[in-house]
Amino acid sequence: MKFQLEICATTIHSAINAERGGANRIELCDNLWEGGTTPSHASIEKAIEQLSIPVFVLIRPRGGDFTYTDLEFDLMKREIEHCKQLGVGGIVSGVLLPDGAIDKVRTKILMEQSEGLPFTFHRAFDQVPDPISALDDLIELDVDRVLTSGQECTAAKGKALIGDLIKFAQDQIIILPGGGINIDNIESLVKVGCTEFHLSAKEYVQRNSIYPIKVPMNGSADIPEEKLTVSSIEKIRQLRSKLDEKA
Repeated sequence: MKFQLEICATTIHSAINAERGGANRIELCDNLWEGGTTPSHASIEKAIEQLSIPVFVLIRPRGGDFTYTDLEFDLMKREIEHCKQLGVGGIVSGVLLPDGAIDKVRTKILMEQSEGLPFTFHRAFDQVPDPISALDDLIELDVDRVLTSGQECTAAKGKALIGDLIKFAQDQIIILPGGGINIDNIESLVKVGCTEFHLSAKEYVQRNSIYPIKVPMNGSADIPEEKLTVSSIEKIRQLRSKLDEKA
């Protein structure tokens, strides 16, 4: 299959929907509202149990920046060890230096901890000051792929840089665009040379309970919509169909 769809799933239902819709793999994470953090061990175990497609897991101990204390870095290594024991298909992680450059030493340690599992350097890449130099560092480290929006708020807006990265990579590393990808803009990313795509394909669904939400749980003064988000089987099927037409 020429084109690969990776669905970013934050719940087991989204993960199951991803496979039913025709995704090739999922990236399992939590707390997407702050860029994603490591999901629970139970969530990882259940996803692997329920799915036949690979489950890649995000290793990120908190939101915020990507420069970690020794304690946080130790947590990341331990999370990777748990992931290996559970049988994950790949690891998604990465570390930056205080100046925003790739922390090659710590990223290499995480890769070694992963012991040969496919390794994706996540969207920390979108914070680096020199993306071409950073990509060269990741190629040197033998990272499998890098997730990026082209240093813009969406991958469609960052497609020029994404195209440049693909040309520079020369098939030495996969450039995985992510951020706001949908049925209306995915073709623009195909045109710049993308062959893999990362998205959530989310839709709103009615929550199970009928009681009104009186107190917001996110610290906001606004009462949230009484709906939940989940990856949409239909949206994924439409994207799969469109990509298959281009293959």
